[in-house]
Amino acid sequence: TTVVSPSGTYAELEAGLRARYGIAEAIVVECSEDREGAIMARIGEAAAHFLEVTLQPGEVIGVSSWSETILKMVDNIHPMKAGKAKQVVQTLGGMGDPAVQIHANQLTTRLAKLTGAEAHLLTAPGVAQSREAKLVLLSDTYVRQTMELFSKVTLAVVGIGAMEPSGMLSRSGNVFTSREIAEVTNAGGVGDIGLRFFDAEGRPVTTPMDERVIGMSLSELGKTSRVMALAGGPSKTFAIRGALRTGVIDLLVTDKFTAERLLTPDANFST
Repeated sequence: TTVVSPSGTYAELEAGLRARYGIAEAIVVECSEDREGAIMARIGEAAAHFLEVTLQPGEVIGVSSWSETILKMVDNIHPMKAGKAKQVVQTLGGMGDPAVQIHANQLTTRLAKLTGAEAHLLTAPGVAQSREAKLVLLSDTYVRQTMELFSKVTLAVVGIGAMEPSGMLSRSGNVFTSREIAEVTNAGGVGDIGLRFFDAEGRPVTTPMDERVIGMSLSELGKTSRVMALAGGPSKTFAIRGALRTGVIDLLVTDKFTAERLLTPDANFST
């Protein structure tokens, strides 16, 4: 599918991102402010439009549940005809603080309704209390059935997290302790996709924490036909660069300020 960009977009920045990071597609959006809230809103709008234009019949969409940017995308999608997509699969545990959990569940169920798909919720926390607790949770029939769909996902929509967790993720309770985050940072971690950490060169950073995450792994994402990442902002630029080097991302939707930073020499990056 070829998407023709309207006038006023950033073809040079998009071409630069594709060339530098070896990704199939980049969408760079106009944004008046280099501020997180404004950036998330514009990225969400662009991602919604792209999804509407490129979604294939029978698509199985995997979606990370604790991303405010993905929530903005869902807010901007127009209802599609029934049967457009087949299934929407939650790829990171959606249980957590009840006050925030509703957003994670609604993100999945609303996207399914808008695309005419069947929703498959991952009814477990994103982070189990222990490896043993995770094994107990994985024995649940519904959790197991949802996770078995990971291999069938044709389009994964993911956010990219910096080492400092986002507000939505923090409020959900699906976070690691400051000591555990320090352990990942000391091992070279710069960011995460679905709580799976990587370093500045895109190499996975695996610690005992990884065994407690209930969600799609980076290796599973790498086997997915298309992975669309939505991310931007000064605090996430270093993490986005590392994420692009993992080799799992096919399409990046970001803002012009972040795109410019991603195309500067590495030495000019600030963590």
